[in-house]
Amino acid sequence: MLFARPLAELISELEKLPGVGPKSAQRLAYHLLRVPEHEAVSLANAIRNAKQRLRFCVRCQNISEAETCEICLDGRRDRSMVCIVAEPRDIAAIERIHEYKGGYHVLHGLLSPMDGLGPEQLRVKELLGRLADGDIEEIILATNPTIEGDATALYLAKLLKPIGLKVTRLAHGMPVGGELDYADSATLLSALEYRREM
Repeated sequence: MLFARPLAELISELEKLPGVGPKSAQRLAYHLLRVPEHEAVSLANAIRNAKQRLRFCVRCQNISEAETCEICLDGRRDRSMVCIVAEPRDIAAIERIHEYKGGYHVLHGLLSPMDGLGPEQLRVKELLGRLADGDIEEIILATNPTIEGDATALYLAKLLKPIGLKVTRLAHGMPVGGELDYADSATLLSALEYRREM
């Protein structure tokens, strides 16, 4: 056995974190052993508190401490628009620009048959439940421009358009300050496809 059992268990648990391989898990474990005990306990308490006190918002499925999240409770938000994102962290990215004033809906994943993720595993049923009150007029699909993101956006557009909703998708293509000769063909194709009138 290379490591003492408690150290091996710590490394094993850290390896389960996304993006943490065996070497990174070992570095993190040794770091945690070197910090003062109160810092390690503080980290453990923060993890426990997050698991015990956080839940999903009953309306948008965002992470919240209360039954309904702060964004859904904000009366200044435009309730006629809902931006659909894959993960709660995507909301933070959109909120950073301080321009979008509508609501959100978090799917908690993207369609990926290879990973066993179909519409039943996503929060689509909850979205359809929100549409029953008739307040929502526009759905903005803000999934990443990947195979899974595009498939999810296409699935949702086909599901929601017949209801009579305006369904839009975030544009993608050339980044601001990008140069054509450095862009890959997929980016250029996307930029051409999503061009707009000046």
